[in-house]
Formats: sequence, structure tokens, C-alpha cells
Amino acid sequence: MNASAGETLVVIPTYNERESLPGVLERLFGALPEVSVLVVDDGSPDGTGRLADQLRDQHPSLAVLHRRQKQGLGPAYAAGFAWGDAHGFRYLVEMDADGSHLPEQLPNLLAAGGEGRLVLGSRWVRGGTIVNWPWYRSALSHAASSYSRLMLGLRQRDVTSGFRVIPVTALRPLRLEETASHGYCFQIDVLRRAVTAGLDVVEVPITFVERETGHSKMDLSIIVEAVLRVTVWGLQRMLPGRR
Repeated sequence: MNASAGETLVVIPTYNERESLPGVLERLFGALPEVSVLVVDDGSPDGTGRLADQLRDQHPSLAVLHRRQKQGLGPAYAAGFAWGDAHGFRYLVEMDADGSHLPEQLPNLLAAGGEGRLVLGSRWVRGGTIVNWPWYRSALSHAASSYSRLMLGLRQRDVTSGFRVIPVTALRPLRLEETASHGYCFQIDVLRRAVTAGLDVVEVPITFVERETGHSKMDLSIIVEAVLRVTVWGLQRMLPGRR
């Protein structure tokens, strides 16, 4: 059974995305008018949260969750997932606010979804593409996926993908309340937990487009966190009695 858009909540974390958010929402509701959206704003100094509140007049199925300060991608998604579970949604979608994930491709991900299945929008499978990324960003993404696959025994090609569909019924076995990942490492953490929990994981090709406005949140601390955590998880997996 495919994931139904009417039972789906798209969770969009924001921090200083005032320029890009209106266009992303317009395109998203244009592609899937029946979908619901939750913007999780971490106290953006540029007023993204206030703007999201104003956009609710245009988009009645838009909700906004305000958090006092920037706490990272992982906690923002965890809070959004909990909100979606409490409000009775069956499927949750992770999607960036900067336009790098094409809202027009979300129907393809939902079509591949279902109970007990995690859908990854993948840049690194046949049919997946990247637009306007500098070579070093592409190399970094490839390296992160390759290292994570090696250390964690994962088969998926795009382990850091941030465009996903997750059934709400998978939240309990994933035990996301236990994760301490704050940056993009959260995506790797969720995937390894999904594989361990026995979820079916499928990759659907997507086109990833480099943002045209604003600034990337990727920095050295996020990279260091991912390398350290993946290394620890990998050693725990390889050493008996260390899980």
C-alpha cells in the first residue's frame, strides 16, 4: 500500500530560511494540495518562524512549531515526528527548506512508501542527479556514504539523504528519543536504526539542487560529529559485547 498524501506530514526544520521557505511551500502544496506541513523553527534570528506563521493564512494545512534556540537538525526532526505522531498522521516526510529537495518529486517517494518501509530519496542510485554542487561537496557526500556503509554494514547508496518517508509505526522501534545526533549525522543514525529494526529500506532516485539563496548549515563541527559517531557505532558493531 502506498503512502497517502492525505495521511502524510512533511516536517521542514528551519533556521534562517526566510528567503527560500515561501517558494518551497508554494511548490509543495502545488504538487500535493492534500499534504500537511509542519515547519519546525529553531528561533531563527531572520524571522523565519514569524513568516511561517503568516504563511498559514495562505496554506491552512501548514502548522508551525517554535523552538527557542538552535538545537540542531536531529532534535528538530525528533520534535516534529513527535508532533506528527500526536496529531494522528501515518507517514512523516523529511525535507529541506532550502529548495534542494524538489517538492515535485515527493509523489514518487510516497508511491514507494508503505507500512514497515523507509523510503530514501537517493542521489547516488541510477537516475539520481545533483545540480550545481561543487566537486568537493560531491566528494564529501560520497566519502561519508562509503565510510558509513563500511563501518555500519549498510547497503544503501545514499546514507546521508535528507529526503525521506517514514511510517509513524516505525518510530517506536527506532527509539529516536535515545539518539544524541544533532547534525546531518542524524540521518545516518535513523538509517542504521531502521536497518537494525528490520524495516524495508528502498531508495528512489531524486534530483538534488544546490540552494540558490541563504547559506548552507554544513560546517566542520557537523562533519566531525558524523565521523566520530559513525566510528564509535562501527566499533560497537564489530566488537562482541560492545553494542
